[in-house]
Amino acid sequence: MCSALLYVVACSGLVWLIGCRQKAQMNVEPKALTAEKKAPDPNGAPKITFTKLGHDFGVVPPNKLHKADIKFTNTGKGTLKIIKVSGCCGVVTKLVGNKTEYAPGEGGAVRVEWRSGSQSMPFARDFIVHSNDRANPATKLTVKAKVVLKVTWEPKVLNLVLDEENAGSENIAIKCTDDGPFSITSFKSTGDCIAADIDPSVEATKFVLKPNVNAEKLHENLKGRIIIGLTHPHGNVAIIPFDVLPKYKIIPQFLIVFNAEPGKPIVRKISVLNNYKQEFGIESLTSKTGTLGIEVLNKRQITNGYQLEVALSPPASEGKMKFMDEFYINLDSGEKLPVRCNGYYKKTKPSTTIKYR
Repeated sequence: MCSALLYVVACSGLVWLIGCRQKAQMNVEPKALTAEKKAPDPNGAPKITFTKLGHDFGVVPPNKLHKADIKFTNTGKGTLKIIKVSGCCGVVTKLVGNKTEYAPGEGGAVRVEWRSGSQSMPFARDFIVHSNDRANPATKLTVKAKVVLKVTWEPKVLNLVLDEENAGSENIAIKCTDDGPFSITSFKSTGDCIAADIDPSVEATKFVLKPNVNAEKLHENLKGRIIIGLTHPHGNVAIIPFDVLPKYKIIPQFLIVFNAEPGKPIVRKISVLNNYKQEFGIESLTSKTGTLGIEVLNKRQITNGYQLEVALSPPASEGKMKFMDEFYINLDSGEKLPVRCNGYYKKTKPSTTIKYR
C-alpha cells in the first residue's frame, strides 16, 4: 500500500513539474510587449543574447539555498528592455540590480535562487524572460540539479503486522556514505505509536535503532511515517513510511450501484477475510444512516472468512439523481467493518401529456 502511495506521490510530483513548464510557456507575449511593437526604437532593434540558456547546478546536497546568475548581453542596435522575468514552483528569479534597460553592448544577469528538498531527486524548472526583442520576445531558460543525500537507511518502508510481538518490526539501520560522523537528534512517528531510544550526544557513521511499537496506538494508525532527525550536513532527516497489514479485508470495500430504483433490491456479493487466518463470526449488517435497506440473503464460509450475498434496497429518490450511504458488517467480537455505497437512480423519460380542446 505504501509503495502505491509513494508511486502516487511520485506521479503527483511529475504532474506538478509538467504544470510548471506549461505555465511558464503560457502568455509568452505580455501586453507591454505589444506596446513595444507599436513604438519601435528609432535607433534600431534590440537583441537579447544569453551566454547559456539556463544553469546546471550539478549534484547538490539537500536542504540548502542555491544561487546562480545567468548572464545576457544586448547585441542589437536599440535599447533592450526587460519587461518581465517569470518564476516557477519554488524558484525565485530577478534581474541583478533591478536594472530593466540596457544600451547596445551592455550586459546584465538574471539571478536564480531555490532551496533543495530533503529527499534524493532530480530537479528541473523552466522560466521565461520577456523582452522587447521582437525576434525573441520570450526566452525560455532552464535550471536543473540532482539532489543527493550522503545518508542512507534501511528499510525504506517498515512493514508491520498486528499479531506478532512488537508488530514484527525490524531494526532501522542509518549510515552515511562519506565517512562523516553524525548524531540522531529526534525520533517521531504518526500517532506516537512507534518510538526508539536515542542519545543525541553520540556521534557515529552508522546507527542501528530498535523500534518500540505501542500496539494499542498502532491499531489507530495503520499507516503513517517515522521522521528521524540527523545532524549530517548532507542529510538531516530520514523519513520512513510504515504500513500495517490490517486484521480484516473486505472485497469490495466500495460499492457502486447503477440504474437503481427506489425500494427495488439489488443483489451484491461481499467477501470478508481475516488476514491473520483467525476465526471470526458475522452477526449482522446495519446502515449508518438508516436510509439504505440491507438484507443478508446468504452467508457462505470460505477460506479465512465469509462470502455474503446481500440485497441493497435504495431509498426514495425525492428528486435526487444519486444516493450515498455507508453500512457496517458487525462482527461477534464487537468490531464494525465499514463499506461505502454510492448509487445512481435509473433515468426515467418524462411523460408526454396530450391535451384536447
